[in-house]
This record gives sequence, structure tokens and C-alpha cells, in this order.
Amino acid sequence: MTIQPSDKPLLEWAGDSLAIGLFEDAVELTGELATLDQKFSGVLKELIAEEEFKGKANSTIFTRVNPGSPVRKLILVGLGKPDELKLDTLRRAAAAVARVAKKQKSKILGFSFPLWNNDPAASAQVIAEGVELALYQDIRFKSEPPEEKGSQIETVDLLGFGGQEAAITRANQIVSGVNLARELVAAPANAVTPITLAETAQAIAKEYGLQVEILEKEDCEKLGMGAFLGVAQASDLPPKFIHLTYKPEGTPKRKLAIIGKGVTFDSGGLNIKGAGSGIETMKIDMGGAAATLGAAKAIAQIKPDVEVHFISAVAENMISGRAMHPGDVLTASNGKTIEVNNTDAEGRLTLADALVYADKLGLDAIVDLATLTGANLIALGEDIAGLYTPDDAVASQLEKAAQTSGEKLWRMPMEEKYFEGLKSGIADMKNTGPRPGGAITAALFLKQFVKETPWAHLDIAGPVWTDKENGYNGAGATGYGVRTLVNWVLEIGE
Repeated sequence: MTIQPSDKPLLEWAGDSLAIGLFEDAVELTGELATLDQKFSGVLKELIAEEEFKGKANSTIFTRVNPGSPVRKLILVGLGKPDELKLDTLRRAAAAVARVAKKQKSKILGFSFPLWNNDPAASAQVIAEGVELALYQDIRFKSEPPEEKGSQIETVDLLGFGGQEAAITRANQIVSGVNLARELVAAPANAVTPITLAETAQAIAKEYGLQVEILEKEDCEKLGMGAFLGVAQASDLPPKFIHLTYKPEGTPKRKLAIIGKGVTFDSGGLNIKGAGSGIETMKIDMGGAAATLGAAKAIAQIKPDVEVHFISAVAENMISGRAMHPGDVLTASNGKTIEVNNTDAEGRLTLADALVYADKLGLDAIVDLATLTGANLIALGEDIAGLYTPDDAVASQLEKAAQTSGEKLWRMPMEEKYFEGLKSGIADMKNTGPRPGGAITAALFLKQFVKETPWAHLDIAGPVWTDKENGYNGAGATGYGVRTLVNWVLEIGE
């Protein structure tokens, strides 16, 4: 599929389907749209009246045009209220149109959408993102591809967006990272292992010129990564500590790290996940690592003036005669000791050593993201990630980046008093606290492993996966976090 800007006037465009964005309660056809309606013998006005179309956000209607017309179908999509137009409104509207056009077996699709904030570059980018994200399909594990003869969109023209090739290229680069993350999260645990995730990192480094270092078990032992290795010790598959580095030409404006939880399968360990626990979905427990690698792929293509380190301590949390026991004491690489009172709270153990490692790199900020707690899912639901940080500046940066990306997050409190629940009688801390405030105590646990660097934690347990189609995400892995992380890096580098 090719998405391209076009200067061709709306009235002269010819293709299979023409999509027009209309605002809520402003569906009276005036100016160019009124002329277009006359060209099509009043079909637009008739369609709006018959369907009682009000222009509500993401609502769509379509109709066929009289035979002989250069345009075969017209698609109308609602944009909501004009004063509430956001970038994500255009992104979601484009996704809705793309799905209608695909079902209608359109090959050439044209968009006539308004600008957000008089910004053609940002508007063109999100329209392209919406189309690409919505049409993504993962059929790697199907024995036969689905029957879709003649139903693939081949060309998308963004009318009135002439000269915005760079914006569309940016959309392609970001979506390539999102789709990599989607593929990694969606793949089963026998396909995405610590070994294959390390190979994925090496492939990204080779293709895009990044530096890569894979620390093996012996390397991690020398660094004293007892928390990470405690999680990994029951698996027959070796752990892999991934460190990818993107460095711009010249002196970087900032130095950042993105750390992703990389538990490729989580059985719960000896605190095994029982019936109804969702153990069959635990292939998604490396969603943070997937987003980290997806962001690496996108950022390596965009080439901002920011140095970025992409880090993940990758392992399986399994059960065997070598498994860590409830009650074991582990020593992290900063010397802090941890009483493991729940082997199913393993992600924070892997992140602990990754945070210590990153904190020594002399960075301006660290963001980690992880499918960390069910508590965050209960608090914020399936669509919203939790943002935990003691640093107001980093919080503001991430909130701005999330608004641009359309990925929802909400800043949660870091209630220091709750750390009392993590205190241990025999070690410096336990790895879990009381049931109330479980997502907060998890963040407070991670905070113990960052000494100098401004830091934020994103709990993405909810939005990493969706059971049904939602906006530009189909059912399954969403690639959550890639767009926010990329925008965070880009905005810091401006």
C-alpha cells in the first residue's frame, strides 16, 4: 500500500472511494462540498438525510455513486465537535475510513480531511498512521491466508496535503515500530524466547546501524544481577540482557534510556498462576520489551539528535528444581537485598537490575515500562497506563508525548508511606506489599534501584492487549507505548 500526498483538487480526484470528514452538527454542505454534491446529483445530501448522519466522532456512512462516475463510493466520517478536534480524532477517523474502504474492496482511497491546528504536517502524519495501524494484519501463524481476493487497498491519496511526503515517511517509520511490537507481543512463548528477542535486537542493530551488546548469564553474574538471575534460574532457556544504543552524529542534545520488562512467559513460578489467572495469556508479559525494541526500530530510522539506550533483562519465569522459592533472599546489583515473598512478582526483580545498570550510564532521564501489576489494571482499566514518577518534569514530558500519540496514561501518586508495606524482617525489602495500593508499592519498589537519574515508570498491563477491535487497534496486541516513547524522544530533542 502506498500513502501519498496530493495537490489534486477535490472535484477532480478520481478513484474507488472518496472519504470526507465532517464535524458534528455541521453537516450542511457548503462551498466545495456543495459543488461536489451537485456533481454527484445530490447523493451526499440525500445520504446524510436518510442516515440521519450527525457527524459524531468515528461514525461512518457510505454510498455508491451513479455508474459512470470516476468515483465509485463516497464515505462520510464524523469528526465530533470542531472545538474538540485532536490529532487522535483524525487518526481514529482515518482508521474507521480505512476499515470501511477495505470491506468495500476499494483499491484507491482518497481523504478529504480538515487540518488540526492549521498544521498540515502533523495532520498528514496522523491520518497516515491511522490508516496503516487499522489495516495491519498478523497472519504469521495461520496455515492458510484468509480469503481476501481483490480487497487490498493499494493507494491512499491525502487530498490537500501536497508536499507532506516527510510527514508520511515519519508515519511509516513510527508504525513500523508499532507493528514490530505488536508482532512480538502476539507471538506465542515458543516463538518469542529470550534467545529470539536478543536476535531481534541484533537484527535491528545490523539493519539500522545501532550498537548492540547482549550480556549472557555469566556477564550478569559478574555484575551481581542477583534479582534478574533469580527469576531466570528455573528456565531451561538462558537469560539475555539486551542493550541497544542509538547515537546521533555529533553531540547529542540529551541522553535517555528506555527499559522494557522482558518476561517472555510468566508461569508465576512456585507461586503458580492458577485457574482463571490468565496464565494462557502470559506470552504478553514481555510487552515492555516489545515496545522498547519497537521504539528502537522507529528512532533508528528517524535519527533524532538524542542518544537513546534501549535495555531489557529478558528471561522466562518458570518452575523446576532450580526455581527460586518463596522466602528466598536475592541481592540486586546495587547491593540491596530482597525477600521474595511472591515469585509471581518477578517483573520488578528483572527491572531492578536493569534500572541499576541504566542509572550508571550518565543519563538525563530513564523511562521503564512493564506489564507489571493487575492492580493498575483494576485502577485504570484496559485503555489507560499508569504513570509513576517523583519527577514533575519527566511526568509533564510523557503526558505531552502521550497526548500527541493518542496513547492514554494517567499520573498516579507515589505515596512514600506505602513503602512501609514492603519492609522485610530479614532483608532490605520484600518484593510485594499489601494488596491495597499494589501498583503504587510496585513503583516504590522500583524507585529503590534508581539513585541519580530522573525516572518514570509506566505500568502498561491494561493497554498492551485488547480482546476486541478498538479504534485503530484490531483485536490482540496493540504495540502500546511505542508512539509515546518515540514522541517523548523527539520532543526532548527539539
